[in-house]
Amino acid sequence: MALISSQRWNQLPRLQRVVFFMLGVAALVALIYVIASHAEPSAPSAVSHENNLIAPTPAALHPEVIENEVNVEEEAKKEGADQIIPPPGPPRKRSERQEAVVGAMKHAWKGYKTYAWGHDHLKPLSRSSNDWFRLGLTLIDALDTLWIMDLKDEFNEAREWVATQLNFNINQDVNLFESTIRILGGLLSTYHLTNDQLFLDKAVDIGDRLVAGFNSGSGVPFADVNLYSRKASNPKWGPDSSTSEVTTIQLEFRDLSRVTGNPIYEEKVNLVSDHIHKLPKTEGLVPIFINAQTGQWRAHSTITLGARGDTYYEYLLKQWIQTGRTRDFLRDDYNESVAGMEHLLARRTEPSNLLFFGELHGSKNFVNKMDELVDCYLPGTLALGVHYGMPKHHMKIAEDLMYTCTLTWLRQPTNLAPEITYYNTQPTSTNEDFFVKSNDAHYLLRPETVESLWYMYHLTGNKTFQDWGWQMFQGIENYCKVENGYTSIGNVRSTIDTKPKDKMESFFLGETLKYLYLLFMEDQSAFSVDKWVFNSEAHPLPIYTH
Repeated sequence: MALISSQRWNQLPRLQRVVFFMLGVAALVALIYVIASHAEPSAPSAVSHENNLIAPTPAALHPEVIENEVNVEEEAKKEGADQIIPPPGPPRKRSERQEAVVGAMKHAWKGYKTYAWGHDHLKPLSRSSNDWFRLGLTLIDALDTLWIMDLKDEFNEAREWVATQLNFNINQDVNLFESTIRILGGLLSTYHLTNDQLFLDKAVDIGDRLVAGFNSGSGVPFADVNLYSRKASNPKWGPDSSTSEVTTIQLEFRDLSRVTGNPIYEEKVNLVSDHIHKLPKTEGLVPIFINAQTGQWRAHSTITLGARGDTYYEYLLKQWIQTGRTRDFLRDDYNESVAGMEHLLARRTEPSNLLFFGELHGSKNFVNKMDELVDCYLPGTLALGVHYGMPKHHMKIAEDLMYTCTLTWLRQPTNLAPEITYYNTQPTSTNEDFFVKSNDAHYLLRPETVESLWYMYHLTGNKTFQDWGWQMFQGIENYCKVENGYTSIGNVRSTIDTKPKDKMESFFLGETLKYLYLLFMEDQSAFSVDKWVFNSEAHPLPIYTH
């Protein structure tokens, strides 16, 4: 539109001047809206760092920001619909480190496809396969990783297997927890990323079978379910279920209800969460065994952040986030548990004052051991909590524990962490902060430390966390990579005698390589923790408003 001179403007009738003025205002408003809608989310601010030093604690969200976000969610709820984000598009240009991880993924996939296609795990040294559930665990665990890495050919061949070969109607006992986080979670995540109905249909199929696990006297699920008969049972090793297993299935079943409109799945897991909330605890900490029939803790159970207790704490926070921060008892139980960890489980080493979290055996006897399996997921969880407004000092705990976990990797000659580390709390003749027993020196391609490194980098922008992850990846490449894939090893304390174990776990593709890829991603906005919540097997699920 040509500009009108001031003289001509004054000559125009009053009504025409009003019309022109209103058109100009409308054009200006439209221009502002277009600019705002196309603005990219700001990347995490870079935090200065020096070699081997952790950056200062980042500030938590300002209270006014949190309040504004909650108000937005309240408005969304009034409108009566959850706001599910569209799936991210193909990745932008990869960094060199990402390219290296993609190369590792292709190598692992090639070995699996050649020697273990459709089976649960690859045995790369013997060029054979291993089955646990007979459900193609590695393939399903890897689906969203392949999609995120934009490996279209590999993804399409995996999709074809799911469409034509994946069959849940088999006489097979499966662990409810493992099947939920790996299979149900993997299928749901892939559905959200691709909008492909095939994956939702398969998720409903296995969800309908697994939900039989909740048919107990208390509603707390049994450990195992037969996929064909849909009958549930206690595990073969004892009469009780693991606490972590019955409390780490909520994200997946809730998501299944939300995408299908069938409330039964969410109702089952909400009952469990409500029940656990009401049970007595030790400063927010829980025993590691619970009876499905009675719904009560096993007397004198161990209290640990390790196996069978770990992910209870993770899912307290993540459930609260998934439900739009509306079920506040989950947040309160989480904060109480972190306070209990600080008081009852936290210790410092000699001579370097490293933070670690031990265990209480028989609910009272302290043991100075920490598992990589689970304790090293905790820094990432704590950092995520601070991002969502939890006490700011939790970030200091996260940083200190992140450093300890990293050292359990990088102080080994292989740059790989042992399964279990013991910590010295008194001065010793060796002047070492920790030591590893022979039976605990194995590395099973685990992801937990790398997972926490991603959260720490994602939320702070401190590239030191990337550098640590790169050193760990080099350890994997140097000592776990073999001709036909990657293998677990039995001895991280020697670069010569690593004792390969001939097994590539499904979570290596589902978690370890995915978190490494995300860690080295320059643009962190695509999988922002403001949009996605990652389940315990690294499968991203959308955040809802309630």
